[in-house]
Amino acid sequence: MSIQLNSLILFCLTLVMTTTLYANTNIDQAKGQFIDEMVKKHNFDKQALQQIMGDIEFRQSIIDAMNRPAEAKPWADYRPIFVTESRAKQGVEFWQENEKLLNAATEKYGVPVEIIVAIIGVETRYGRHTGRYPILDALATLAFGYPKRAKFFRSELEHYLLLAREENINPQEKKGSYAGAMGKPQFISSSYRSYAVDFDKDGTKDLWDSNADIIGSVANYFKRHGWKHGVPVTMRANGAGQQHQDLVDLGMKPKTTIGALAKRGITTDWTLPNDAVSSLIYLEGKAGDEYWLGLHNFYVITRYNHSNLYAMAVFQLSQKIAELRRN
Repeated sequence: MSIQLNSLILFCLTLVMTTTLYANTNIDQAKGQFIDEMVKKHNFDKQALQQIMGDIEFRQSIIDAMNRPAEAKPWADYRPIFVTESRAKQGVEFWQENEKLLNAATEKYGVPVEIIVAIIGVETRYGRHTGRYPILDALATLAFGYPKRAKFFRSELEHYLLLAREENINPQEKKGSYAGAMGKPQFISSSYRSYAVDFDKDGTKDLWDSNADIIGSVANYFKRHGWKHGVPVTMRANGAGQQHQDLVDLGMKPKTTIGALAKRGITTDWTLPNDAVSSLIYLEGKAGDEYWLGLHNFYVITRYNHSNLYAMAVFQLSQKIAELRRN
């Protein structure tokens, strides 16, 4: 091996070691600052928090997962993951096993049973897959090692430690998704603190093992985000096509009136008020282009996960579950 090649290899190794050391130093500094803030702002015990944070493992697999979300897939590939016969059948089973709780939640919050069930089904297959990453590792990795969204995940880490203290949870024991979502409904920390309810009235809000709290919390989440009882969610947009890309580009929030859509040649098989507002949704389906109207309640579903693909999967799974339930 030549001297020049040896020198090049040595240089590359030194560069990698220096970069890694610099990154680790930055992470350690960021963790130290975070601990000081938690002590000052929320009166945490510094030594105890240093112990907790000192055991955190930085996980590259979490960063990698963040960079390849399922929502990046086209609808033709996304739909078969979530809208399946098996998931719908499991939804009917969950409905049957928790019918009294689901009916109580629907009566209190006005959210249809099939929507509540579909959310839990899409998120974790009714608790079968709640996540394999230590939540503390996931949130710390993203808070201190993922600059693109560091501010958001730093806030979620703060909420998680507060949640652990409030609900008497050991923060080092709980596992969840690579993004730190937790329990059967996969609430992030801030949502857990804001929307989880003690639906079984046992003094705790348990989104892992209490189906009462899980069902009530999902229903409360939708109610608090403006779900309207008895209002349609979405429907096919007849006459829509590539010439309406400007309407698709307006985004997922409903802005365009049904009357304005009709003037552009877009109609539905439903009778809707001309002043009702909608978004126009384009999906790359297995059989070709699909266009849908995203009405108010469809937008509410996107508040759970900011994706039209996600909301459509929830809606279509909910319809499949309701159909199987009737039959």
